[in-house]
Amino acid sequence: MLKKLCPLLIFFLSFYFSSTLIGNESTHKYFPSTLGSFWVYEDQDGNEFTRKIIETEEITGETYYNFSYEPMLEDWKDFHRYMHLSLFNVGEEWITFVVGDEIKKAVAARLTREMEIFSKLAKSSLENSAPAELDLTVDFNYNVEVEAEDDFNLLPTETSSDEEWEATQINAKITMKFDIQGLPDFQNAADIPEMTVDFSIIETGKILGTETVETPAGTFDDCLKIEYRTKTEMIASDPSGTGTEDLPGESVTTLWFAPNIGIVKFHQETEKIFLNMLSTRDAIEKYVSDEEAAEITASSVKTYELKKYKIVPEVLPNDDNK
Repeated sequence: MLKKLCPLLIFFLSFYFSSTLIGNESTHKYFPSTLGSFWVYEDQDGNEFTRKIIETEEITGETYYNFSYEPMLEDWKDFHRYMHLSLFNVGEEWITFVVGDEIKKAVAARLTREMEIFSKLAKSSLENSAPAELDLTVDFNYNVEVEAEDDFNLLPTETSSDEEWEATQINAKITMKFDIQGLPDFQNAADIPEMTVDFSIIETGKILGTETVETPAGTFDDCLKIEYRTKTEMIASDPSGTGTEDLPGESVTTLWFAPNIGIVKFHQETEKIFLNMLSTRDAIEKYVSDEEAAEITASSVKTYELKKYKIVPEVLPNDDNK
């Protein structure tokens, strides 16, 4: 009987240890940090993107690694904090990216682009819907302010399955005001108040488990799969006093980390933040082109897959080749 039970016992023990492995090891091996290592990715349009660890620097007594990447960004709205990082640190508790300034520029660029579209939409809507005899002219002024935490917590150094944590928080404020000329005095055009919209964006990370991933660089087993999801709260000062119940846009980003290689795959779906409040309104298509209407309503999707890479071996203190 014992001989018959041994294979079954071995099977269950193997299953147990393999299923709990994530909870017993460091994530450092999922994000190698040796100088000279590089990664080349390909996006969904066939464009290549290269990251390389080029140097280290000491900040408050800790070692940080500096990335270079090419091509350089031409527009901050295309910045992805997971891929375009500049500095990172492998600490006792977290693998941390230092991207606060970059996040502020990226979110500000994204919101500014959305406000440009909204401005054109609002002006067209008001000017074209008013009686011709009024000869309205509409100016729309706005300002975007963004604050972000300096650190983005990519991974806890010690992981467990289904673990969830706050990666970062971003606060944004949009101030806007209409200046309408041509309205009769009784419309109180000069009294249209300034409106503000405040966004609080909290991004959380969650370990979903491990998967095998195929990329142009090869097949990678036991990849750590992590989902980063934003939750946005909005407070608007509505001149009518009715407020708004529309929800801002969210983003869902999934990363796959291969052991001793790093990020091998990236997938992100992002909704508009401000314009998402308008996405269900049929009137949009009356005042903008089909292309602009699609930009207002559609989510954006970005993918990267590893194409080639080089991981420089770590030199140990007792290594004869040091």
